[in-house]
Amino acid sequence: MAEKHYRLYIDEAGDHVYSQDEKDIVSRYLGITGVVFESDDYKQTTHPDFTALKERHFPHNPDEPVILHRKDLINKRGPFWRLLDPAKEKAFNDDLLTTFQKYKFKILTVVIDKNAHVKRYGDSALHPYHYCVVALLERYCGLLNFYNVKGDVMAESRGGREDLQLKEAYRNVWESGTSFRKQDFFQKSLTSKEIKVQPKTANITGLQIADLLAYPCRIELLYEQGRVKSPGGGYGQELCKAVEKKYNRHLYNGKVGGYGKIFLG
Repeated sequence: MAEKHYRLYIDEAGDHVYSQDEKDIVSRYLGITGVVFESDDYKQTTHPDFTALKERHFPHNPDEPVILHRKDLINKRGPFWRLLDPAKEKAFNDDLLTTFQKYKFKILTVVIDKNAHVKRYGDSALHPYHYCVVALLERYCGLLNFYNVKGDVMAESRGGREDLQLKEAYRNVWESGTSFRKQDFFQKSLTSKEIKVQPKTANITGLQIADLLAYPCRIELLYEQGRVKSPGGGYGQELCKAVEKKYNRHLYNGKVGGYGKIFLG
């Protein structure tokens, strides 16, 4: 029997620039969400099913694929003009909830308080995006090592310079480890010392799922940490409820904090 292989797809919510504005949630808190899929199930079930969902609600030419992007969906831009019809919007929203509930994947969400981080570490503070990615890799590789399987990582491209910095940060983890884990912890489970980076236009199902979850997962975690007064409400909250059981958790006591939801204060 062939060994199972996994992939972690990651996307962000918020910006990665340090800000002194204590009250601006977008500027102060950066969230990174990763979704972990087993590759065979992803290829045989998730990807074709997700493609079919998009075709049901947004008929299109396969040479010009529809790419689900949260901001475009909310603003009903481009092919999502159909969502201006309340009935069609409800049908799509209900279908997406059902779809996410049935998919087999695990969620990892890391949120960092950038203000607290830079106050604590000053000039030695790590790039907030990279710091979150390191925290994700520690949990992801912990999961892979527990089951004695291997996997890799894919992120959405954020531009030439940013992509090079991300690749360097990932490679440093592979080669040198982190403050909490030695390099062999990562090398045992990761199949490549290079992170894969793809543009949004590549139509990667896993990256689209990560994109749709990143913002609501960030707000939910901030609410649980007492950093915002509301969990967001609306469809984002429904989406969080639909995937709540998919968060990575302690394999014996079921604890999510520190395993599937990580807050870096």
